[in-house]
Amino acid sequence: MDAAGILQITLYCAVIVALTPLIGGMMARIFSGERVLLTRLLGPVERGVYRLCGVSPDQEQHWTRYAAAMLAVNLLGVLLLYGLLRLQGVLPLNPAHMAAVAPDLAFNTAVSFVTNTNWQAYGGESTLSYLTQMAGLTVQNFVSAATGIAVAVALIRAFARRSARTLGNFYVDVTRATLYVLLPICVLGALVLVWQGVPQNLGAYTEATTLEGSRQIIAQGPVASQMMIKHLGTNGGGFFSQNAAHPFENPTPLTNMIHMVAIFAIGAGLTFTFGRMVGDTRQGWAILAAMGVLFVAGVLIAYGAEAQTNPTFAALGLDPALGNMEGKEVRFGVAVSTLFAVVTTAASCGAVIAMHDSLMPLAGMIPLVNMMLGEIIVGGVGAGLYGMLLFVVLAVFIAGLMVGRTPEYLGKKIEAREIKLAVLAILVLPVGILGLGALSTVLPAGLASVQSGGPHGLSQILYAYSSATANNGSAFAGFGANTLYQNTMLGLAMLIGRFLIIVPVLAIAGAVAAKKTVPASTGTFPTHGGLFVGLLVGVILIVGGLTFFPALALGPIAEQLLLGSGTLF
Repeated sequence: MDAAGILQITLYCAVIVALTPLIGGMMARIFSGERVLLTRLLGPVERGVYRLCGVSPDQEQHWTRYAAAMLAVNLLGVLLLYGLLRLQGVLPLNPAHMAAVAPDLAFNTAVSFVTNTNWQAYGGESTLSYLTQMAGLTVQNFVSAATGIAVAVALIRAFARRSARTLGNFYVDVTRATLYVLLPICVLGALVLVWQGVPQNLGAYTEATTLEGSRQIIAQGPVASQMMIKHLGTNGGGFFSQNAAHPFENPTPLTNMIHMVAIFAIGAGLTFTFGRMVGDTRQGWAILAAMGVLFVAGVLIAYGAEAQTNPTFAALGLDPALGNMEGKEVRFGVAVSTLFAVVTTAASCGAVIAMHDSLMPLAGMIPLVNMMLGEIIVGGVGAGLYGMLLFVVLAVFIAGLMVGRTPEYLGKKIEAREIKLAVLAILVLPVGILGLGALSTVLPAGLASVQSGGPHGLSQILYAYSSATANNGSAFAGFGANTLYQNTMLGLAMLIGRFLIIVPVLAIAGAVAAKKTVPASTGTFPTHGGLFVGLLVGVILIVGGLTFFPALALGPIAEQLLLGSGTLF
């Protein structure tokens, strides 16, 4: 590690901390129904949307109706996107004459973008038309992000309200998240990206003749508009198969910083929104501190591993000061590439600027751990906050057991129902990662996708199913995902990783909202200080370690130990 790399990491963290109260405060006002700067401009649009859809903004929903509305909107999204993928060959805005997407790949892609996973078993510029990219993928980038924000806001209201039966209105929350948060930032951000050289057009692909005299097709299209929501909404799906490593998606150091800041901006901001809406901003800062501890630890471990040259190459005389440049863009280097990898997997955004399959084993383990812990280290927009609050519920329950009294959080008693639902939601990840992933280690159809042997091959399987179940979407490469078996199984993992967590979260919200607030007493465990942050981080690491350490020991840890002896996979 060098001073320049540490400075870049420090600068990034400082920008995120500075933006947190600004964005978080804005969202608190929006979802509390207060007027904001854009209300005069967008208020008529909002009311028009409600009239068009027959929604009464003053009519709130019980958690069951809120969940039903969320599931209905997302089911409709899957069906519409699947139909668009299957029919794109006969639809307009298809200058490259892309054919219809195969049924299994269309299913996988539709589920992927609706669940905010954005796993791509295809090359975007060689598979999808402009219409599919814009009306299909980009639209779902907004809807899936707004869904996550809405669920998080519903859970915040549950803790903020005193003995309420409702959580708000899902349609209203999604509309406000889209109109007042996602769209304005994306419009401004996309214009900046265009200024920096990111294409935004509907022209046909350009044919060029290289210096060697060969023919080259240069893909382009409506890239900037998709790039901004791709990162702001922690979606991650690239317009090009090289994702954010492609110079059209990420042409300059400024665009790279914009992408990274956008990935964390809303997730970090929601912690402040939480604190503001429950009436104690210290609670939000405590949650962000726990996220920050896990994030910084991951960055330092990964950067420390990547700053070392592969021992096999070092034995051949390669300068150790170069670090591990395999699979990286020279223009980004080791420090920024490592930071980007940790940011995207901490925030459930599958964007990449370097190939994770080429990371040193210990560095490659950090993205894996980030996903295995769930969407909690900032996480997907909304999903990071409600994922972390599941562990908060578990932590205060353990604290209550230690002091011998009924656990409370923000004046709400945490009882058996909430604990059962939280544990049920937390267990979804090991079911998808270890359960479905295990099938790919034994079934011929699953093993056919693995291109490496030994522990690295196991890491490829673990990464694919961690990415799908945690709704991340990044890939470890070296894994043939576009098969009937993997498209189906990974699609199933994405569905359970999204909705089998959201439904218990909303059930917890319904139960907590109905509880009366209990005044704090001398025996109340404070949940805004360093002691609570340490307990929360400890509970997360213990639960994650007990669940996934054996699998990690057989994968990246074993590979790291064998690397010292010169064994490569």
